[in-house]
Amino acid sequence: MLPTTSSFFTGAIAALYAVAGLFFLSFWKRTRDALFVSFALAFTLLAVNQIVLALGGLEREEQSWVYLLRLLAFLLIIAAIVRKNLEGRRRS
Repeated sequence: MLPTTSSFFTGAIAALYAVAGLFFLSFWKRTRDALFVSFALAFTLLAVNQIVLALGGLEREEQSWVYLLRLLAFLLIIAAIVRKNLEGRRRS
């Protein structure tokens, strides 16, 4: 893929992650549910990950520290879902 095309798609993905983060943040403002703020933070981390990839020019992202941002985002999502499910069991 051409570098220009690759940069365009990386930027588009970063923008969409940021929009998703803002989307979940708006739900959090209405409900004050911790699940939504966790998702908003996770998508913000994913957007930062894409921005660093675009600007850093890293050849192999899986061998760099940038991969840890993505890992942290997914761990945050998993922890939020588990926490929400455990809250539901306690109420039953």
